Formats: sequence, C-alpha cells, structure tokens
Amino acid sequence: MANASGRTDIRQGILDAAHQIVSAKGFSGVGLNEILAAARVPKGSFYHYFGSKEAFGEALLEDYFEDYLADIDATLAEPELNHAERLMNYWRNWQATQGSIDYQRKCLAVKLAAEVSDLSEPMRLALKSGTAGIIDRVTRAIEAGVAEGSMGVNDDPRTTAETLYHVWLGASLMAKIVRTDTPFEAAMATTRRILNPKPA
Repeated sequence: MANASGRTDIRQGILDAAHQIVSAKGFSGVGLNEILAAARVPKGSFYHYFGSKEAFGEALLEDYFEDYLADIDATLAEPELNHAERLMNYWRNWQATQGSIDYQRKCLAVKLAAEVSDLSEPMRLALKSGTAGIIDRVTRAIEAGVAEGSMGVNDDPRTTAETLYHVWLGASLMAKIVRTDTPFEAAMATTRRILNPKPA
C-alpha cells in the first residue's frame, strides 16, 4: 500500500508541476524534461506514470477539471445566498482568476482549448467532458434560481447556461489579446442582462 501511495503522490506531483508550466507555454511548447525537472522526478520516470505525452495531457486536463468542478460546487452551495447571488459569484470568481495574467492554474482549459482540440482526440474529449460538467452545474443553478424567483431568465436554462459559458470563454480569450478587463466587464453586463437577478 505504501508503494501505491508513493506512486500516486509522484504522479500527482508531476501533474501539479505541469499546470503552471503548460498554462504559460501551451502543451506542444513544453518538453517533458522541463516538467520532470520542476517536479524533481528523474527523467527516466515519466513513462512509469503516463503511457505517452498525450496520455499525460489527458490526465492533466482531467486533474484540472476535477479541482475546477469542486470549486464550482462549493461556490454554488454557499450558505445564506440565493441561487442568483451564488451564480453571480461564480462569474466574479471567473473574472478574478482568468483576468489575472499571473494566475496560471485556472486558465489551463482556456489556454489549451484551441491547441489540443486539433492535436489530440483524447484531450479534446477530456475538454468536452470537463466543459460539459461546468455547463451542467450552471444549468442546475439557473433552474434553481428560476424556481425560487431570484432570476428572470427568458430562455430555457440549458441554452442560457451554454450561452453564458460561451460568452465567458470568449471574454477570456479576448482578455489575453487586449490585456485589459474590458472583455470581462462586457461579459458581466451581458450576464446580468440574461440572468436578470432579482433583489434579495
């Protein structure tokens, strides 16, 4: 059991070290030796933990989304807030993390989406699964907000959730280009208009 635990710790250490490096440089632009050096793992050890660089990329995305979805679940379950307030906090958190040039871990999906979707089918499917998990959670929050009367949404909840996710994904990409918060400010204004949150 100790050996299995140690193996898991080393594998996770490689993934943790890779998040910041890959977020900064992209997937193709990073060599395995750089990641292993950052993780302080011997160069010959990589294939003990991952069958290929593609399998490593898939695991990296799955690990990212596991943490990201846990964060969403916590935000959308904040006590003493209605569902509209919780959902608006999610978008504020998105802006706070994605809008920071120095903040690496949260922007991994935004960084890799265009690059790896054409490069690797397993990585594309990991992105598809992870983003579907986000949209599912936003959909449920909208359904609950409409039911309690804290939101005035005109479209059906899933379509609304998909639209909002696309708006914020686009804002994240544009913010990288213009290096200002203007795309996020526009996304927030659009989000308020679509969700029409009601005063508590």
